[in-house]
Amino acid sequence: MQWIERLNHAIDYIEEHLTEEIDYAQLGKISCCSSYHFQRMFTYMAEVSLSEYIRRRRMSLAAVDIQNRNLKIIDVALKYGYSSPTAFNRAFQSVHGIAPSAVRKQGVSLRSYPPIKFTITVKGVEEMNYRIESKDAFRIVGVSVPLSRELEKNFEVIPSKWQEITENGVLNQLIGMMNSSPMGVLGVCSYNQDEPLKYYISVATDQPQKDFEEYIVPAATWAIFSGSGPNQSIQELERRILTEWLPTSGYEYGNGADVEVYINPDPENAQYEVWIPVVQKQN
Repeated sequence: MQWIERLNHAIDYIEEHLTEEIDYAQLGKISCCSSYHFQRMFTYMAEVSLSEYIRRRRMSLAAVDIQNRNLKIIDVALKYGYSSPTAFNRAFQSVHGIAPSAVRKQGVSLRSYPPIKFTITVKGVEEMNYRIESKDAFRIVGVSVPLSRELEKNFEVIPSKWQEITENGVLNQLIGMMNSSPMGVLGVCSYNQDEPLKYYISVATDQPQKDFEEYIVPAATWAIFSGSGPNQSIQELERRILTEWLPTSGYEYGNGADVEVYINPDPENAQYEVWIPVVQKQN
């Protein structure tokens, strides 16, 4: 399928540039989506973050270089983008469990991570309820946190921000301002190539903002999925959307904002919707 072929072309690009700085934006272009969306799809499909995958591939090749090519460790470190021997040593040990200097010893055990190859796997025993809806731009008001291009770092920043505004009363203030669709507490990841990537905890409202940030979510066509359960379960729903629904849906990831709608934000039994921007595939 064309979508899977694009992902594999992105893997080819990574392989060709393992000794250079890998351009995440180029990976998005190859996959016909934003770099952020590419990282999400990659992480859910490969079950490892993009940065960790790249680290594993580099350290796999670095071990071969040290063991079989008799290169100096500092030269190998520089080859794979590490100007600091300490940083290279730390990365190498995180993958192989031993220091680079121990590689040439006889009988030493190393780990090899081959390049990923994406294929279609038949899944989908459990149904997924969704609807396709086009919506005009809408205004949100709330607080934001800047997001890193490395997706896994955001999994630490975002939950701590939710906890902070729950404890200091800001979340209740926002709920009191909610008066527009979509009705619910919103988690909005804004993507714009000309602006920093941000995650907004917010509500849709037409009330004047005083102490909060404002953002206009661009008009888009959305695939909207509903779910319920502990707040962590939304990540499992997102994984299923990207690995089970999207490849065979007739749609591709659009370059709009990602939206989480918490209809009932109870952390133990939340009711929520996941909105992903989509465009119809072109034949």
